[in-house]
Amino acid sequence: MAIIHKTTLTPTKLELVQAWLPQQPWYAGTGAPALEKAGGFRLDDPEGEVGIEFMVVADTSGDAPVAYHVPLTYRGAPLDGAGGEALVGTAEHGVLGKRWVYDGVRDPLLVDQVRELLRGRAVPQAQSLTDTPDPTVEPWLDETLARDGGDLDLDFVRVLREGPAEGRGGVVAGWGEASRGLFVRLRDAR
Repeated sequence: MAIIHKTTLTPTKLELVQAWLPQQPWYAGTGAPALEKAGGFRLDDPEGEVGIEFMVVADTSGDAPVAYHVPLTYRGAPLDGAGGEALVGTAEHGVLGKRWVYDGVRDPLLVDQVRELLRGRAVPQAQSLTDTPDPTVEPWLDETLARDGGDLDLDFVRVLREGPAEGRGGVVAGWGEASRGLFVRLRDAR
């Protein structure tokens, strides 16, 4: 179970993401983003060492807000084998000390925990509360895929759009006032 500490993080998550986001190929803006936290959820690390968060930020710098899904992991030491492009930045946590913050799609732990979520072996947690399931997060997996137990090839949706579940598996969640859509979907192997 992840413990959510009520403390400081310097720089803040939004400051880290604001500096990192414009460098990403899927960033839809043309200048510096103006970010607001817009939702998300967490998954627990079975070992209790790494924070796993699926953050949604809204960029209000353009004509219309754009919602970005930014999966992040928070580690107490650098991630072995991760290239520099995987690191979002470092921050000082008021309780835990220095944290290395990674783009979660490049962190094998986060990817494995999403697979566990799809198979019903991990429970989505509220973003800002300790030990509180988030029933609004809806994972689903085609029965054939659930039975065969094979590897699940995941596609993380970075620019969120409202819409229903589609395909053979994925994760639907909400953001903002009432928006819902795909956060993760299975890549079609066909």
